[in-house]
Amino acid sequence: MTTKTTTKKTTTKKPARKATPKKTPAKEPTRANTAATVAKATPKASTKTKPAKNATRAKDAAKPKRVSGLDLAAKVLAEAGEPLQAKTIAERSIAAGWKTNGKTPHATLYAAMIREIAKKGKDARFVKTDRGLFAASTKSGKGA
Repeated sequence: MTTKTTTKKTTTKKPARKATPKKTPAKEPTRANTAATVAKATPKASTKTKPAKNATRAKDAAKPKRVSGLDLAAKVLAEAGEPLQAKTIAERSIAAGWKTNGKTPHATLYAAMIREIAKKGKDARFVKTDRGLFAASTKSGKGA
């Protein structure tokens, strides 16, 4: 009887090294560093003064309020007196002062008008009369 001998290769794993943060040499405090830390630690009388509340209101009042696209669309439709397409409404709204950076303002306006109709129902400022056509709501009150 013959016996087979096999040699088994064993590999030894090296233990994983933990990453240790590098130590930086301690800096000796300089005159500027100690002055800065002392200034942070001790409360100092504020040299900055807050503007009065009336001053900020004056700034807000001086700035013209930006008109929304829906407000201008309602105004355009009321002046037109007939159903218009969203693209026409958007062109007239931009001419009236609506500022937008989008590439498709007519699509933005269309979606906004549809959302308002869905949300407010009969109280909406717009009525969808036909496919792609909107008219001003006939209800009396604000906007129409």
